[in-house]
Amino acid sequence: MRFVWAVVAFVLAAVLIGAGIAQRTIFMGPDSQQTQVEIDEPAPFVLLDGDVLRTNPGAQKLIVRGQGDIFSSYGRTADMEAWLADSDYNRVTVDDEGELSVEHVTAPEDPDSTDAGEDAGDGATEEPAGRDPRGSDLWLDSFEDENLLTVDKIQLPEGTSTLIAYDGTLDAPDQITVSWPLDTKTPLAGPLMVAGGIVLLIGLILYVLGIRHQRRGRGPRRKGPGPLPATEPIDVAALPPAERAALEAGNDTSESQTSVDGASDGGTEDAEIVDDHKGTDSKNAMRAARPMRRRRMLALPALGLTAVLAAGCSADSWPQFDGASASPSPSPTVIAPENQKPPAVTESQAKRILQSASETVAEADSALDLDLATTRLDGPALAARTTEYALRSKIADMALPAAIPTDDFEVVLPEATDRWPRTVLMLSKSTGDDTVPPVLLMMTQADPWSNYRISNMAEMSADAVFPDVAATWLGTSLVPSDSAFLTLPPAELAPAFADVVDAGEKSEYYGLFDDLALNLATSITDSRQAVVKNLADKGASETSKAAFDMSPTTAEPISMTTLDSGAIVAVSLTDKETVTPTSSDVVIRFGDNAEAKALTGATESAKGVETTYEFQLFFSVPAQGSTEQIRLLAVHQDLLSVKVIK
Repeated sequence: MRFVWAVVAFVLAAVLIGAGIAQRTIFMGPDSQQTQVEIDEPAPFVLLDGDVLRTNPGAQKLIVRGQGDIFSSYGRTADMEAWLADSDYNRVTVDDEGELSVEHVTAPEDPDSTDAGEDAGDGATEEPAGRDPRGSDLWLDSFEDENLLTVDKIQLPEGTSTLIAYDGTLDAPDQITVSWPLDTKTPLAGPLMVAGGIVLLIGLILYVLGIRHQRRGRGPRRKGPGPLPATEPIDVAALPPAERAALEAGNDTSESQTSVDGASDGGTEDAEIVDDHKGTDSKNAMRAARPMRRRRMLALPALGLTAVLAAGCSADSWPQFDGASASPSPSPTVIAPENQKPPAVTESQAKRILQSASETVAEADSALDLDLATTRLDGPALAARTTEYALRSKIADMALPAAIPTDDFEVVLPEATDRWPRTVLMLSKSTGDDTVPPVLLMMTQADPWSNYRISNMAEMSADAVFPDVAATWLGTSLVPSDSAFLTLPPAELAPAFADVVDAGEKSEYYGLFDDLALNLATSITDSRQAVVKNLADKGASETSKAAFDMSPTTAEPISMTTLDSGAIVAVSLTDKETVTPTSSDVVIRFGDNAEAKALTGATESAKGVETTYEFQLFFSVPAQGSTEQIRLLAVHQDLLSVKVIK
């Protein structure tokens, strides 16, 4: 009966293990489903709508095959449409029936280019050069690879799309595949294989027990000696005397011999009996040990098979119980204003933009390449670099400007808008060097095809307190220059601070600024007094005179709202220092002023010299009616120009 149950266990184990393996092999379907995008009419770009990638649930996988360097990026659909506004491209969308639809979009005809073609004669028109999508600040993220581009595990949110191209001049790749993962979990495969291993082990045990029982039932048995033949008694008295004497003599001899032989035979029998007992015990011990070894030898493969099957099963082969026990945690409620526009950049996008801008400016600083610097600088920041490069080209021992730190963001405040130009405020700091102060930057993107350029850049004071601003994902709005909702309109902020510098405590705006701003104004005044004192020390106070004037630059102030209805305002001012002779017989010599010599190419001037310094300032301006003062956040000073008065 044990053999019957063992066979039943073996069959059941084979069924269980086979079923578990079959679930992970022949019965398991494909792990993904794919959709091929068919492009009939080639174009330099393919715009893959986000709805195409979200046709099926799960993380999307984009596979693009071609010949050459394949580029792909994703961003807001509206931004990509604006970037492609003057280009031919194929747009892939999902129709009402859930099928892919490819629309060829032709760039609108440019009247200027048509007129230029007619003027060229012979009806010839110049082919557009195309626009390279690589390196644009507009993308939320981008990918690039040669011949085969695979973008795995992407999940585009609503309102985003994907762009596919080569370099903007060649026709875009047309072998585009979108893939989605399928659920290939088999939670019963693991338990089935483990159960099969356990049943197999039980069957092996039953089989061993059956063999042992069978051997015990038909083993060898020891048999005793058979019955002795019957003997008759001998009457010695009836024998003749001679025979009786001989018989008695023989009996005496045999008795003595028998006693000796009996002792010897008895010892032999005893020895044989002992040996026989020893052999029996040894055989019994060997018989008892042999089934035990066999059971161990048979049990080890069964346990090993079970362990291998269990170890070979992934998490998808087992039931998951942790997901059901998870409970959602409450998240803070954030209420966005009605009709809120999207932020100009995301935090990761801003980090990439700042990293690229920092590397470009550093390269331009090293090579004194003003054209390269122009791609990332604008306004007051570019004007300062222009003078810097002119000086360093003639003064060899001048140090390089400080690099823009990109280690960490403290603040990223983008403008919430879907139009251009777009503005972003960043506060970046260095985490590896405590001597490098945090830097405030104001960056602007003029149009969809331009990169962000830094217009204002200044070092933040250690004593400055940055105001509370909106989260990066929410963004903020720009404040008009003539806004009456601030203590001072942004357009009046620079003239007010200039008046404080020139008039000191007599200025009507003196009480509006905090101690940091007043200390800066005092330091500017002190530097002016130092110039006057220097002229007096050289004995030129009677033959020359100095005049000073601070005024706003032509650059418009840039203002962004804070959470307390105030604003962060970036302004720039120039402080002009004019030294002129008091008579026609006097000549102003530059002496050891290497900067004046390098910028003017002269060593003296008969009519005087004008030196201009530039100040880039960031202020925190409170709302109208607030009792707070206007706080200085950051300041940066540069030598802007030295001119000979003619």
